[in-house]
Amino acid sequence: MVGLILKIIYLFLIKIVSLFCYFKKKKNVIYIMSFDNNLGLIKSMARSLPAGRRMIVFYENDNEAAATDLAAYGVKTIQFRDGISLIFNVVPIIMTGSIIFCDNYFAFLGGIIRSNNTKIVQMWHANGAIKKFGWEDPATYERSSSDKKRFQNVYNHFDEYVVASATMGDVFQKSYHVSSDRMKMLGYPRSDRLFKQKWRDIAERRVYHFAPQLKNKRVILYAPTYRNDGNSFNPPKKVISALTSDPNAIVIIKLHPLLNKLEKKLQKEASSDNVLFFSQLSTTDLLVITDTLVTDYSSIAFDYSLLPNAHSMLFYMFDIDQYQKHPGIQDNMLNWLPNKPIKTTEDLAKSIRENKKTDFTKFNRVWNKYNDGFATSRVIEKYIKSLK
Repeated sequence: MVGLILKIIYLFLIKIVSLFCYFKKKKNVIYIMSFDNNLGLIKSMARSLPAGRRMIVFYENDNEAAATDLAAYGVKTIQFRDGISLIFNVVPIIMTGSIIFCDNYFAFLGGIIRSNNTKIVQMWHANGAIKKFGWEDPATYERSSSDKKRFQNVYNHFDEYVVASATMGDVFQKSYHVSSDRMKMLGYPRSDRLFKQKWRDIAERRVYHFAPQLKNKRVILYAPTYRNDGNSFNPPKKVISALTSDPNAIVIIKLHPLLNKLEKKLQKEASSDNVLFFSQLSTTDLLVITDTLVTDYSSIAFDYSLLPNAHSMLFYMFDIDQYQKHPGIQDNMLNWLPNKPIKTTEDLAKSIRENKKTDFTKFNRVWNKYNDGFATSRVIEKYIKSLK
């Protein structure tokens, strides 16, 4: 009860401050960043702004390196802080935005009172979705009526959703209970780099600088999604044994950053020289030299399928029956998944040894239709060049 009262007071204060700032001149373009995968878009927007406009990026603590990069480029960056600082320091600047881009769900937006001269655009952090979220997540219906009302208020604040496919547009419509006219089929700017040979060459050089032993090897990347209980392996030793079924391959295990303790535990258990861990390399960089991606419900699948080096992709979903109940899986997943889900370590080992090439044609047609390397230019054309 106390928590609910505090949330109500918090949103009330946000409303009051935003009302005081309601008539501020809308001269800035704001980007609220929780992921660092759209730096190219942000820099392009900053270059394309007409005179008198300014790009301001609010970044979460995990993206300090990305913020430093943007600041060196000349973009104004401010650390995004919740609580009192958000109410009195962040909201007044947010209210100067003619366009506000977000790459995630930000609860405070539900309290903003903004004018018709401000547009809020959802620039989601993934090309697609295997997991359910929003209203599609069964857990949402277990929340209180006030929570549900607050969630929907945030969803309604997004005027437009940039998507890479009609499929993802449908996901947002169902997950956020919003209309189809808000979906803008522009493609995800974050995917443009995957089409650029120069970027891929640089990423490859970064990887080989840290790990020269990967050259001329079959690289198997295991990148499971984050689970709240940390149960990403079933059990660890059997999974590692299955992943190393090809003695000529090198296996890289890349867990979610929040699973650092589990990753350290696995490093101790993985005695094979063919199993490596690289905390200093990004998952996206590693995809560039990956021959076989083993994942489950992670959105990494939608990126990997666009790369020219993508040979095969395996979905090790040992807990699919449980996962379908919570948090849930997109209803028609089996119709577009490029390979059938793998439930046992025995089948995982067999698939790795067989090393069959995956046909990504249908998968990309369903999820990556508008990802063609030119999404950034379309976003700039629609949202930035239209500014006066």
